[in-house]
Amino acid sequence: MRRHVALFASKFGITDLDISDHMPRTRKALALAEYARDRGRLDEFRAAAMAGHWLEGLDLESDDDLRRLLELADLDPEEAIGAATDPRYLERLKQAGREAHEMEITGVPTFIFGTDEMVVGCQPYESLARAAEAAGARMRSDHSQ
Repeated sequence: MRRHVALFASKFGITDLDISDHMPRTRKALALAEYARDRGRLDEFRAAAMAGHWLEGLDLESDDDLRRLLELADLDPEEAIGAATDPRYLERLKQAGREAHEMEITGVPTFIFGTDEMVVGCQPYESLARAAEAAGARMRSDHSQ
């Protein structure tokens, strides 16, 4: 997987990924993303978490590293860390897991086109375009938008 991710990223000029052998458990980070969503800071937290994990090698299981990411997203780190075990956020994660299971989603990211086309994992543009076309999408004649 590390080799695949590195090769894929290199196609976009990204060569400085910090790809560890350790795959973090992300439940806490996902709960914090729900906390960030409730405060209108989901995009900022997501960007900080992705850059922190993939570019800086931060540990998404470490409270210290998560505090740093929360600060970058302009969220109160101490309040947020406590929220990571809040039952309402954990229930949202369980519900999302149930929905993913019902939809037979097996990986992240998963792209769903229409009712029958699904692309799992980080895939080349061409794979996404084929799935979109199979679901009925058509290329726009004006590509500038």
